[in-house]
Amino acid sequence: MKTYLDIDQWERKDHFSFFKGFDEPFFGVTVEIDCSMAYAEAKRKGVSFFLYYLHKALTAANQIEAFKYRIEGDKVARYETVNASPTVPRPNGTFGFSYMEYIPSFDDFYTAAAQEIERVSQETTLVPATSSENVIHFSALPWIKFTAVSHARHYAMSDSIPKISFGKVYENNGIKLMPLSIHVNHALMDGYDVGRYVDVFQNLMKEAS
Repeated sequence: MKTYLDIDQWERKDHFSFFKGFDEPFFGVTVEIDCSMAYAEAKRKGVSFFLYYLHKALTAANQIEAFKYRIEGDKVARYETVNASPTVPRPNGTFGFSYMEYIPSFDDFYTAAAQEIERVSQETTLVPATSSENVIHFSALPWIKFTAVSHARHYAMSDSIPKISFGKVYENNGIKLMPLSIHVNHALMDGYDVGRYVDVFQNLMKEAS
């Protein structure tokens, strides 16, 4: 379900108009997330750490208003819920796009997401069976402790979907850290919103579920 913002009454009306016309309206940041407790909890539960933190990341996105906004021409749509479209690795070294609906219950999300991973890993097509603008594009690079990430983009096509990437978990002074890269459309949000997302995600990574 989606509604539309009244742009004339939106406090970011001028920002939207200014950045919307940019050839590259996206900006991005890379931070480190303390994942010590989340990693230990995933191991304790015997579940995929990727799906464990993906659920936390998706939960955080659904708690930050700006992450629910998408540009449709001169309008801004506001989705009630945003879902995940993460990349899934395949045995032959390639990957496929997947679609995972957001479910507040981790156990329920895990069951459905694990089935989706199994389906995509066995497919050969790239485009997910179900796709919409109300997704976050997620990707994982568990082989790389990156300090920055850029994304392939088709500039002729309008794009306002946030892109979140996770890097290699490593240890520093007994603390497990994970790189987190976030790219968002500046017409829809600012650094303040990204900062709030990082804070919410970090707090969720320190909670048991």
